[in-house]
Amino acid sequence: MFKSNAKFFAVAAGQKPVSTALRQPAWRWFFPLAALHAALMVPLTLLALYHGWDILSQLASPAAHARELLFGFALAVIAGYLLGPLPRRLQGWLVGLWLVGRLGILDWPGGAVATLADALFALWLAGLLVPRFLAAKKWRNRVLSPLLGLICLLAVVTLTWRYLDDMPTTAPLMHQSVLWLVLLMTFMGGRIISPAVNGYLMSRYRMAGAGVQPQVESALIVLLGSAPFLMLWSALRPLAAGLVLAAGLLVLWRVMRWGPGRCHERPDLLVLMLGYTWLGIGLLLLARTWWVPVHASTALHVFTIAALGTLSSTIMLRHVILRARYRPESEWALVPLAGLFATAAIMRLWALDAGSAWLVILWVSSLLWSLAWLLVAWRLCYWLARIPSGRSGPTPPR
Repeated sequence: MFKSNAKFFAVAAGQKPVSTALRQPAWRWFFPLAALHAALMVPLTLLALYHGWDILSQLASPAAHARELLFGFALAVIAGYLLGPLPRRLQGWLVGLWLVGRLGILDWPGGAVATLADALFALWLAGLLVPRFLAAKKWRNRVLSPLLGLICLLAVVTLTWRYLDDMPTTAPLMHQSVLWLVLLMTFMGGRIISPAVNGYLMSRYRMAGAGVQPQVESALIVLLGSAPFLMLWSALRPLAAGLVLAAGLLVLWRVMRWGPGRCHERPDLLVLMLGYTWLGIGLLLLARTWWVPVHASTALHVFTIAALGTLSSTIMLRHVILRARYRPESEWALVPLAGLFATAAIMRLWALDAGSAWLVILWVSSLLWSLAWLLVAWRLCYWLARIPSGRSGPTPPR
């Protein structure tokens, strides 16, 4: 019997068993809220950038749009998945701070309050998560501690852009933020997919799969942990591109070793592996971007639309379905969601060279993304309503 993914991260973080009578899983609130936030934020960005909605002036820049999705949406997903059961009052404070922080996109007198709430949420989240993973025994697990701390710190630092004019460091910082998020997705995605695939192969074929592949995981941590620093210096950028290229090839090799062909009866596992494959494709495109002068947003949108959308939506749905004591492969929406995110990413990349039709294509991409996340929010609410009372603890994965 394999440990559940949530239980693995809880054990690695040194969490102790808790009474569910006094606590509530963080994902009950953060997952649906993150899905609704993702569905709304991209169309609001287009309205602010290209249609003159002055009330959304704090969202009227590519950096502000990227910050809201990275440190609004993605940070909520991280909180929901990693925090585990929390005292209800503590969870209420965290959810409240996150919600008030989202009002920072509005041009209103309380903007400073929203900024303060957003910063407090990120710092509080870091204070809860960073010490837990410092207690992990393996260095590969301890890597999560500084990584999560850095992502939360960047969430606070980038809030200053609301009160300062555009600075030369804006674009590099956002690129750095995406790269650190890619490292987090690569690590956590591997830790989620490996036991799920192994559990299925053992139950279906009585054979073990490739597993976590610790040597590959270690190499990916070193490669993706070094590249963001090296890319800051133009003289070292070719070396950084080489590291990213190697990481992209390793990600694709890792997916092949998981054996997607043997999981044809499990659409949930195939979609997870597709999301992980998008990470590899994005890394290959990023290496090309650092070698050949092309638009940098090509690789970044593969990460943030295709990879992040596919992985986070599938992980959230699988997590909740397992707690409802159902089989994740029974969720009909997983494959359509993968198609929506892939099409949204392709349309977003096409808009770069679409001539006069670029804004129409941007809107099509945006609406596909929003439709996908509205579907995720609906399915999350559907499965949340089916979780037996008092039985929201860890469940062995299928």
